[in-house]
Amino acid sequence: MILQDRTKGIVLVLTAALFWGISGTVSQYLFQALQISTEWLTTVRLLSAGILLTLIAYKREGTRIFDIWRHKADIIGVTIFGIVGMIGVQYTYLAAIKHGNAATATVLQYLGPVLVTSYFILIAKRLPTKKEITAVVLALFGTFLLVTHGRINTLSISTEAFLWGILSAFGLAFYTIQPINLLRRWGSTIVVGWGMIIGGVVFSFIHPPWQFEGEWYLSTNFAFFL
Repeated sequence: MILQDRTKGIVLVLTAALFWGISGTVSQYLFQALQISTEWLTTVRLLSAGILLTLIAYKREGTRIFDIWRHKADIIGVTIFGIVGMIGVQYTYLAAIKHGNAATATVLQYLGPVLVTSYFILIAKRLPTKKEITAVVLALFGTFLLVTHGRINTLSISTEAFLWGILSAFGLAFYTIQPINLLRRWGSTIVVGWGMIIGGVVFSFIHPPWQFEGEWYLSTNFAFFL
């Protein structure tokens, strides 16, 4: 059973990474070819995905999806997750793509696991293992080569893309760590669904979903839903 769960977890992680990469590439197309606003896409992605996930959760668990709003600690937790975690991980990543490209943004954001590993090492008050040190060093070195092409005094990407990419790594780390207790209590579909809705509603005050910017063609429909 443990082996099956581990295998299932690995498959889900790989699938999520695949779809996240596809999402980044499609977002780059929307920004660069169709001039769609980063802020508009963030709002619409959060709201549409959040509503869809919440409906899926309702079909599976019924009115239990609303019980998360009966406990003060859970309300505070999911609200922080939605505003800081969801907006943090989504908008910074899309902004990094806007100012750079999907590949660079994805690599920079996935410095997040380095931050997560460092956090849990500090919390456990222990020294890192050799494997952890190796993984962190390789991740940092690979990122260094990506953003400098091996030249210490220059950046091969714009400063804006680099800064947004680093912020997205911190956003990913927070997004991963902060909702741990919520996920154990309520499950991922409920927590992520409500988190996206909260993030989308809050971000709507920055850029309402009805204020579309860019060009919309038939192909845009396919790209958007990807």
